[in-house]
Amino acid sequence: MEPIRVSALVVRDPAGRVLTVRKRGTERFMLVGGKPEPGETPAETAARECAEEVGLRVDAGVLVALGRHDAAAANEPGQRVEAHVFAHPDPVTAVAPAGEIAELRWLDPGAPLPDDLAPLLEHHVLPLLG
Repeated sequence: MEPIRVSALVVRDPAGRVLTVRKRGTERFMLVGGKPEPGETPAETAARECAEEVGLRVDAGVLVALGRHDAAAANEPGQRVEAHVFAHPDPVTAVAPAGEIAELRWLDPGAPLPDDLAPLLEHHVLPLLG
């Protein structure tokens, strides 16, 4: 079965916490992001999804690539995701849930982790952030 291809974006606040979101009808928190539209680069997908999901407009050209990662899909049992992960270079404070986002939560990567994180975030991205 082909993996679900997505782009995801690490957004941090001035305290270094990572923005996580939970989509309507789901239980797991994940990074802002989603599936590409035809013709989009992975960075363009991450930037568009960020604007749609939390109202933060970012220039795809300033995003920092954190690699491509494979993980179990958070909300599609038996599926895998192949994610291009990027980081926003600057701290952010003004975000709000929009579109399909039911809830957002800032996560301290140095604190004990909650048990409701997406596998991509928990097993691949957070270890990169230290």
